[in-house]
Amino acid sequence: MDFLAAHQPDLLPRNRQLPAQGVVEAPHGTTIVAATFPGGVVLAGDRRATMGNLIAQRDIEKVFPADEYSAVGIAGTAGLAVEMVKLFQLELEHFEKVEGVSLSLEGKANRLSTMIRSNLGMAMQGLAVVPLFAGWDVDRQKGRIFSYDVTGGRSEEAVGYAATGSGSLFARGALKKLFREDLTEGQAATLVVQALYDAADDDSATGGPDLARRIYPVVTVITDEGFRRLGEDELAQIVRAVHERRLEEPDGPRAALL
Repeated sequence: MDFLAAHQPDLLPRNRQLPAQGVVEAPHGTTIVAATFPGGVVLAGDRRATMGNLIAQRDIEKVFPADEYSAVGIAGTAGLAVEMVKLFQLELEHFEKVEGVSLSLEGKANRLSTMIRSNLGMAMQGLAVVPLFAGWDVDRQKGRIFSYDVTGGRSEEAVGYAATGSGSLFARGALKKLFREDLTEGQAATLVVQALYDAADDDSATGGPDLARRIYPVVTVITDEGFRRLGEDELAQIVRAVHERRLEEPDGPRAALL
């Protein structure tokens, strides 16, 4: 980013020229959720991109590995968000090659905050990017989640779960009631699928599992062994199990009153 800013600043996303008036219609990604468990963290996203009242894409990818031990889930303007993630990946790779060591998880979160802040001008014109960043902290030996606002403000989610995007209100409600600190990796994966299911139930911009087309949420796991994306067969078992239970209880599992 520093090199481009000095030598060819027009290539940076924040320097693109937009129309002086009017709202730019562009595909938007919607809901991203994350949850920690004792051995790591799970980051997941639905597959729908919307453009106004239209479904722009049914199978968009919204969760990407940042490096071996971290990942980014994107919400907001899809094109700018994907471009920002690619630049972020390159920044982390460049740092590791120059310094000989990986940037700390805290440093990665701070770098992403700077990149989001540089997009503030675009965000003021309706082209915001609001990602969710999660990873395995090799120093503290635990999974951590960082959320952001459009100005680049960064906060770590101490409660162990987080959500962003248009369906985040409903997803966070599901996470709040179902999250436990002693979840296994499989239970954490099921939890984020349940949260995305609830988000799709109440938010038209969030896409639920499409069993007919075999389009399922992207679910990734980051542990001390690194980044891993759940395979289609493994994810299909979780999605179909959740769907079968929803046929009996459409509103999902119930949390105890006390």
